[in-house]
Amino acid sequence: MNILITGCNGQLGNEMQLLEKDFPQHQWFNTDVQELDISNQSAIEQFVAEHEIDGIVNCAGYTAVDKAEENQELCSLLNTTAPAYLAAAVNKRGGWMIHISTDYVFDGTKYLPYVETDSPCPNSVYGSTKLAGEKEVAKACRQSMIIRTAWMYSTFGNNFVKTMIRLGQERPELGVIFDQIGTPTYARDLARVIMTVINKGIAPGVYHFSNEGVISWYDFTKAIHRLAGITTCRVRPLHTSEYPTPAKRPHYSVLDKTKIKQTYDIEIPYWETSLEECIGELKS
Repeated sequence: MNILITGCNGQLGNEMQLLEKDFPQHQWFNTDVQELDISNQSAIEQFVAEHEIDGIVNCAGYTAVDKAEENQELCSLLNTTAPAYLAAAVNKRGGWMIHISTDYVFDGTKYLPYVETDSPCPNSVYGSTKLAGEKEVAKACRQSMIIRTAWMYSTFGNNFVKTMIRLGQERPELGVIFDQIGTPTYARDLARVIMTVINKGIAPGVYHFSNEGVISWYDFTKAIHRLAGITTCRVRPLHTSEYPTPAKRPHYSVLDKTKIKQTYDIEIPYWETSLEECIGELKS
């Protein structure tokens, strides 16, 4: 197949590129804004037609959650309008699309892991635009798959793991929120699952994916420091109210992964196992 990857310079896009060599039977087109502006509908249609694209993995999007509150128009363009353009273009060719979404489509007031059939109720601009993007993709492409994920990190780009390692090395003390609960996602694990989906075939619908287990940001930081060998920084637990941000975060956003595990017969690694793998790579 001819497969288009958007957002190839991001965390997930970079991880996808690392795995592509294991699947030489496909032709991969890795693009970011320099190669393809996904907010330009005619550019997308031309690219998809010219390269005879069979499938799209959309890793692109506006992910600056707090800045989104002020930049609603740009956030909507990248998270809602652009995915709709991509979905419509590949659908014209009878192709498929995998679109990456987020736990922020929920407000986090539940106390049990969210399943795909739970009613979304975003409470931020970022979450609202991502939910709208899900709907547009599903409407525009018959063979579309939405994968909601959470707390993503990798060896690439800026993310929580790398920031906590840097701050842990620079500061004697850190305050980290303990009353927001979820599960981290190692971007490489998500990339591996996407490759499985591509090679087994798209089963359209909404799916949830993160690593296994449940923790707070505070617990996550403690584990990051332990695995990174940081012993000189004291980590204090903070309430969300002590660290106000422009965008509201879900207090509880654990995702239930039963559907994707059963559909694709996969096992998902425990969050600490994957964190250890990532930190090992960062050290080397």
